[in-house]
Amino acid sequence: MTHLVLADNETLDRLDGLGVDIVQHRDGYRFSIDPVLLTDFCRPRQRERVVDLGCGSAVMALILARAFPSLSVVALELQAAQVARARKSVVLNGLEGRIDVQQTDVREVPSAWHGDFDLVVCNPPFRPLGQGRCSQGDERAVSRHEVSGGLDAFVRGAAVLLKHGGRLSMVHLAERSAELMVALNCHGLAVKRLRYVHSRQGSPARLVLVEGRKGGQPGVTIEAPLYLYRDRKSQSPETGQRDRYSEEVEQIYAGRMCSG
Repeated sequence: MTHLVLADNETLDRLDGLGVDIVQHRDGYRFSIDPVLLTDFCRPRQRERVVDLGCGSAVMALILARAFPSLSVVALELQAAQVARARKSVVLNGLEGRIDVQQTDVREVPSAWHGDFDLVVCNPPFRPLGQGRCSQGDERAVSRHEVSGGLDAFVRGAAVLLKHGGRLSMVHLAERSAELMVALNCHGLAVKRLRYVHSRQGSPARLVLVEGRKGGQPGVTIEAPLYLYRDRKSQSPETGQRDRYSEEVEQIYAGRMCSG
């Protein structure tokens, strides 16, 4: 692995099963489980051109490029500090030439990229402005709140980037499912797959994973629910495993997409 000097406010974190190292801000926005689940859900095909839209630390771009050596990935991010760290991560993982990190506003996608991609993956900010404290200068707030483009802007940006028949894979809050479906329909993306993510069996859905196809025909597959954690009744409190990941989530973190 190439050696790069980290800033005092940066950390280097490794996803062992997925084979990637990620540079992150020590106290700023740090990726969660959401983009990891989406990379497993999105099902890229060999030699496709992929965009990680609003890439943040570029964790999805890194995972996909590592798992599928024939993919070409463009990672788009607005925040300059995030772009710089994403580029460090690309170098650390030896993926220069495979991942191109660009500073771009999702609301102003360059015309040269219009209709040029097979797959867009997107983990956008979940919360509308006005929900919780949010500062333009706070990296975590900008990554979590719709400061620089709402849900509709991200869906519109994805539709512009995709070629006819291309796919958008997105993760979002389950409570905003109706709004998400409307946005997809308005921008010509037919919903083809849905999978809801629950903390554990018997709990309400927290997240939704969705695939939309540009110019696609009606007809959607509702996939089996994904449970993040094992049933607490099956875990021993003495072992400290009350929040142990489910078997499927453990398989995702172990890199099942690489062998699937």
